[in-house]
Amino acid sequence: MDVDDLERQHTLGSAVRRYEELRTRDSLADPDDPEGLRPLTRDEALELLALGEVIARRAAQGRQLTVRTARTAGASWAQIGRATGATRQSAWEAHRRWIDAQVARRGEAAHMGFDDEEAAEARALLANDAD
Repeated sequence: MDVDDLERQHTLGSAVRRYEELRTRDSLADPDDPEGLRPLTRDEALELLALGEVIARRAAQGRQLTVRTARTAGASWAQIGRATGATRQSAWEAHRRWIDAQVARRGEAAHMGFDDEEAAEARALLANDAD
């Protein structure tokens, strides 16, 4: 199962729904009960693993979009760090890496990426603050 193919096929919501379907069946299946839920096949187990990665990727993307929203609304890096269970420095560094990745992705088919103006605006939000 190719995680990149699944990422193109699923929204966060559809990935979570399919993940929950497979996860539930995996946890309730009893191979000794022919009347019960059937165990996952190898392909389904691999799909479950790949869906977990898709969900993590989508959640990380959404997290950084929300960090940008929080900064635009005036949140400090210390506040963002507390909200995400991180230090202010690690929250700042994660967001900087995300911006760099968006610049690198510009023009990829599956990703919009940031153009120069969008990157400059995003980097302006990285500025240190007093909190």
